[in-house]
Formats: sequence, structure tokens, C-alpha cells
Amino acid sequence: MLGFLGAGVSVAYRLVTVLVHVLLPVAGPLAVPAAIVAFTIAVRLLLLPLSYAALRGQAAQARLQPQLLELRRRHAGQPERLQREVAALYQREGGSLLAGCLPVLAQLPFFTIMYRLFRSSSVGSHPNLLLAPRLLGAPLGAHWLGAAGPFSGPGLVFAGLFALLGLAGWMSARLASRAAAAAPLPVPAGRPAAAQGGPAAAQGKIMTVLARAMPYSTVLIALFIPLAAGLYLLTTTCWTVAERAVLGRRLGRTANGLKMIKARPL
Repeated sequence: MLGFLGAGVSVAYRLVTVLVHVLLPVAGPLAVPAAIVAFTIAVRLLLLPLSYAALRGQAAQARLQPQLLELRRRHAGQPERLQREVAALYQREGGSLLAGCLPVLAQLPFFTIMYRLFRSSSVGSHPNLLLAPRLLGAPLGAHWLGAAGPFSGPGLVFAGLFALLGLAGWMSARLASRAAAAAPLPVPAGRPAAAQGGPAAAQGKIMTVLARAMPYSTVLIALFIPLAAGLYLLTTTCWTVAERAVLGRRLGRTANGLKMIKARPL
């Protein structure tokens, strides 16, 4: 697996280097940062079908969640019966338990390769020349902890990066909140109100807090990686936010159309 990733990093390095030479007449000293952004966008475009499949699978999981909760309540003491009923539900609805997971897993090698490319000081046995240029005076290979200070030129570049990542995290959190509000998870029928408290409620609160904090984890990651990797992280995060907004609306329109078709009398 590591050999595969190493070969992928070498191929990606050559592609970005070619892109740098293409952008050099136009972008000048910003050719390398521009190539990092352009290469990240190009890869995300190639992965768009997988992203759409992942979002569609996650939407299907959310749609089936109330029925799954009811099945778990009804067959809580019958694991084999529960397994059969869940399988039958997925078969009726034309979905599967891994519908949203497999496309995400298929994208992980590409993300890992790009992340390693923009944070490694060497590629193969050669220095990573993509980390040598500067962005607004800050070396692309520099770390925030190694900057001259928070108010120095490189420090201000990192501060701008953190601010943009925080903004992207806030937008991602808003999208997640809207999706949760549009499809709230009901309490299973027959469950007393008192049963909603206790350890299960505490666990739910913890998961809610973690879900709200997760979009901002990219800021924490950017504290410890080179500026080039931070630029990649910002580009792919912004792409993810825009992708979820656009594809989410499309999936919502498709779901509404299917509901109208099903509700239409024959």
C-alpha cells in the first residue's frame, strides 16, 4: 500500500510540475500556489461522480433512518430477525448499508496522495521543489510554528489561511444544520418520554457537540502542516462545501420529484 502511495505521489508531483510550467507565464511567482489550487480542483472534478454517489447514499440512509429505528425497536431481542428485516428494507428501497461509505473510501487514496505530496520535504529520493517558492512572502514549506511571529509577513499569511479555513468550517456547519433540520430523526413509536434521557441522551449530546466542532478541525490541522498542504486543505475544503451545497439541492429536488410521483394517483 505504501509503495502504491509513493508511486502516486511521484506521478502527482510530475503533473503539478508540468502545471507550474504552464501557469508560469501567466501567474509568475504565484505559479506554484496556483498550480496547487488548480491541481486540487482538477482531481476533485475527476472524483465528482464518487462524491455524488456518496451524498446520494447518505441521503438514502437519512431517509431510511426512521424505519431502521422502528425495526430496531420492534426486534430489539431478535438479532437474526432484525438482520433479515433490515436486509429486506434495503432490498425494497434499492439501497445498501454501504451505499454512502464505499464511494468515500474509494476517494481516500487520492486525498492521501495529494496530502502527502504537499507536506513531504522529498519525493522519492529528490527534494520536493514545490515547497521552495513563496506565497506573499511565506515559503510554501514553512510551518506556522516556525514562522517569525504572528505579526510577521509569514505569520499574517498563516492567519489569513486560518481565517479562511474557519469560514469554510462555519459554512460546512451551516449546511449540516440545515440538512439535520430538514430531516429530523423521530423518536421511535411507543418509546416513553422518560426513556429519552439517561446515558443515551448524554451520548447524543456528545455526538452533537462533536459534529458541530468537526468542520473546524481543519484549522487545527493547518497549525502543524506546511503552507503548501494548508493551501491544498483550504482548496479541497471549499470545494467540499460548494459541492455539498450544489449536489444537496439537486438531490433534494430529485427526492421531492419522486415523492410527487409516488403521491400522484394512477
